Amino acid sequence: MNNLENRNGKETQEKRPYNLREKKKKVAAYRNLIRPQLADDLYKRIIDIVVKQKKYRSADYSAKDLAKELNINTRYLSAVINSRFGENYSCLHNKYRIKESMKLLADKKLAHKNVEEISAMVGFSNRQSFYASFYKYIGETPNGYRKRKLEEKFAKKYNRDSNNSTEK
Repeated sequence: MNNLENRNGKETQEKRPYNLREKKKKVAAYRNLIRPQLADDLYKRIIDIVVKQKKYRSADYSAKDLAKELNINTRYLSAVINSRFGENYSCLHNKYRIKESMKLLADKKLAHKNVEEISAMVGFSNRQSFYASFYKYIGETPNGYRKRKLEEKFAKKYNRDSNNSTEK
């Protein structure tokens, strides 16, 4: 780090910009330190906490919170998630949010809820991040997905009802 002079004439340390390459190297080094048995155990515990307990629904549940529950540091958590799930914490978290949102959007009983309400139900704190994540994973907007799924259900029910009436 370089020394700089601030407005008061005092010497300060220049902050280095965030270095993604450096962070990836550190995570890769941690990945090599993970014992397979421990990684398997942590994988199961991550599934239990994030998926079964549905912690992904909490908008403010972070990797730091998960690491604390697992009694490991965030770098180690990041390495385990990367090696076992093939993605980072945010992607893992959002994937389960999107999976649940797909079920909710296709549920006729929830047709009265708007997309923003559904996104909040699964843990997204704002509309933009929900739409971006949904499109990234599904390839269409939440509104488009909902419309298509509800139309498919209506068509299936209509076809089933019309087949039953012609059989009588």
